[in-house]
Amino acid sequence: MVNGKPWRIIPRPLLETVLNNHVQHHRVPQPLVLHGPRGVGKTTLILERLFEKWNTGPHVTGYVDFGESVKDYHPKHGQSYPWISWTMCPQPKLVTLKAQLENCLESMAQRAIKLGTISSHQIFTTLMKWHSPTTALNQILNVNPVSKMRAVNKKNRVSTSNLWDTAVFKFSVALSERELDGVFDKSLSVEESSYYKEAMAALKLAKEVIRVQGSWRENAIQDLNNKGGFSRSLAHSATDWPCLLLELLSLAAEVDHFQPKLVLNNIELLKNAVLENDRTICGSTYHDSLIWRVIALGANERCLPVVFVTSDSYYSYRAFIDFGFPDIFISRETFGWTPAEAKLHMVGDYFSQSEWEVIIEVLGSNPRHLFEVYALKLSNYYQKEMYDESTFEDIMDLYLAYLQVNVVNPAMDKALLLLEKFAADAQSGKIPEDRLQIGAPWRHPPKTDIALWTKIQLMDFVQSLVNAGFAVNYFADWSLEFFEDPAADALLEVGLLYTQRDPSFIRPVSRGIQRCLVRWQRGGNSSSIDSEHSSVIKLQIARNVGADQA
Repeated sequence: MVNGKPWRIIPRPLLETVLNNHVQHHRVPQPLVLHGPRGVGKTTLILERLFEKWNTGPHVTGYVDFGESVKDYHPKHGQSYPWISWTMCPQPKLVTLKAQLENCLESMAQRAIKLGTISSHQIFTTLMKWHSPTTALNQILNVNPVSKMRAVNKKNRVSTSNLWDTAVFKFSVALSERELDGVFDKSLSVEESSYYKEAMAALKLAKEVIRVQGSWRENAIQDLNNKGGFSRSLAHSATDWPCLLLELLSLAAEVDHFQPKLVLNNIELLKNAVLENDRTICGSTYHDSLIWRVIALGANERCLPVVFVTSDSYYSYRAFIDFGFPDIFISRETFGWTPAEAKLHMVGDYFSQSEWEVIIEVLGSNPRHLFEVYALKLSNYYQKEMYDESTFEDIMDLYLAYLQVNVVNPAMDKALLLLEKFAADAQSGKIPEDRLQIGAPWRHPPKTDIALWTKIQLMDFVQSLVNAGFAVNYFADWSLEFFEDPAADALLEVGLLYTQRDPSFIRPVSRGIQRCLVRWQRGGNSSSIDSEHSSVIKLQIARNVGADQA
């Protein structure tokens, strides 16, 4: 075996073919959801294998990773440790995630303007289709309405068109060189430059129109938030600008000339994004509105290819029900390599046959586990911790303890907090009766020692999973009531369990995580590793693999 061999990105032909076939179309009827547990290489597949191809020739791909604002990067190596669910990380601000999405779509729209596929007239037509901009244009131009008389529709359209032309000219004059830099070549003729400059001004004006109309709804949204209600029109108002850009880009898509596509990684973060004030809609409503409108655009007029990448098992089953019916999305689920595939690539290059047998027995073939074990194997840190000559089994024990301390124990602590809150809400009558039909203990939780009581309930739940061999088929076994147990919801939310779509099993995200769950349930500790040693192991993994991703 070659020691210290750099980790390589291994192709996955079938999955790559499916994704490539989807994005080769300039417009598609459905968004695609690429889902699977953490650590199976979804992000690596997109960035390392496909992204370059999707930005070649007429193809332009916008990539937004909502997790960038909460990832725990090592300051020297830029290495992320994505085992823990995003619910364990500090919640991002909705305004930050919105800016990421809008900046990406705006840059794509500017690219389309440069190619001549989006004009000022197209922007105006699309804006008029969904929004009545007359009053907003009057406010932007500081023009008072002429009279109270109602003009006929034709005259009204002409009036709005004139207002638009005037505002575009005003914005065009105010465009700075920095805003125009890189949008089009300076060698163009005066007429061509004027055309592109007008389109850029129109794009900026459309954004201002949406902003002005949004400001009128702030008080209504504040009142809605205070009352705890829901309004579809107010919800959609928050996504007006990104969805207008999506429609413009979709209409501008042209085979072999301009074929845009959009990849939204860690889409689940939008559901838990926090607000800065109560005059904007909450993150979950923004998330639902965005997805609803992408679905509607695809179904009604066709949309540019949109790929949602997620590690939240909500998108493997429940999202299909919440958003309509089982075929509302195209679903592509990945679990990394099968043991046979992993053996083909790993044995001989990274691990010996005997080492591989230990790995498969203890951890399974999860790519992230293999990546981190290999990195730890290359380090000499574990040798310092062992008095005698260490073996590969010692490395595995150390790595399991590292998973216990860094992943499972913190996640179980978060799950306990979620269950404590659920018990307190059940006690105060905040939980609807239909959520308490299954699981009698949760109907009458104790008034004292609630923390100890919830831990016992969670331990009983994990024991039930152990007795079932961690194999619950929620469709074939008619076990949908499994989702009504708050302990199941808590473990799904913190990312330790995953709901597969096909086959329909609920299981731990890997065999290694499963072992740690059993150890937690049995009250086992990880005395062989403390938090300080855990941090050093994390550093060793980063140093020995560098910037390579599993």
